[in-house]
Amino acid sequence: MDITLSQCFIAVDDHDEALAFYRDALGLEVRNDVGFEGMRWVTVGSPAQPGVGIVLEPPLADPNASPADRQAMAELLAKGLLRGVVFSTDDVDATFERIRAAGGEVLQEPIDQPYGVRDCAFRDPSGNMVRFVRSRTK
Repeated sequence: MDITLSQCFIAVDDHDEALAFYRDALGLEVRNDVGFEGMRWVTVGSPAQPGVGIVLEPPLADPNASPADRQAMAELLAKGLLRGVVFSTDDVDATFERIRAAGGEVLQEPIDQPYGVRDCAFRDPSGNMVRFVRSRTK
């Protein structure tokens, strides 16, 4: 039995700002952009992985959520406390320079980690940590 990743979700508070980061700075392609009950979901993905979608969704994508729950999720997102995403790349340093030149908020410059990877990290416009990694064994 094969199990593969199909989609993952990242909470964003402004889809247009998120697109400027994920599409324009990272180079991901937009695959879908839909609205429902006042909410919006935008699916992006790497051309190198056509079967994997990253869905940029509202912080609490549930039309039945209470206003208090929506506020709590928005506050967690604003503090950067929701989990981010890790991308792999062939060249951490070039990726870092491209995203920094596009205005990405740097959290960590490229560094060799003791656990065998070289990585760097940025914060997306909604506060999520986005990390780029390359195994040093490659």
